[in-house]
Amino acid sequence: MKRIALIPALALSLAACSGASEAPNATDNEAAAAENKAGLDGDVVELPAGEGEGEDAVVNEAVKPGAGEPDAAATARADKWVGRWRGVEGLNLVIAKDSAPGHYTLDMQYSLDDKGKFTGVATAEGIAFTRPDGEKVLRPTDGDATGLKYLAGKKDCLTVASGEGYCRD
Repeated sequence: MKRIALIPALALSLAACSGASEAPNATDNEAAAAENKAGLDGDVVELPAGEGEGEDAVVNEAVKPGAGEPDAAATARADKWVGRWRGVEGLNLVIAKDSAPGHYTLDMQYSLDDKGKFTGVATAEGIAFTRPDGEKVLRPTDGDATGLKYLAGKKDCLTVASGEGYCRD
């Protein structure tokens, strides 16, 4: 019986010694919100001590919608991609022009479980966008470059990464 009584007491002692921090106060929350906003605005954000390698993190301006005007050549090329693209196993992509030249809406089913609408910007490499799994660029390729057997041999394709591509022909 004495052993059972010691377990809760031991657990309470360990919890008290664990150094668990208190809930953040309003000042901490405001500082974190300011850092997050700065990062979203493309500013340099210093990571707290112990995170990263002590270097500043910079948001990729090319991927951020509204980060300046895309050049005319990149916009003209990306405008040709407007429309529906098909991947494998029901994956698909619909590219639509957004309100500003060189800006696009990407409506994607990009995995069997994941879909969404993302804002993209024309760049020299393709259409840059950000989705929950990170910063991406939709690049012009052929079916072989998608890495997908079903798309092999196709000529008019867009690839996000090996194993994720969409074709029209």
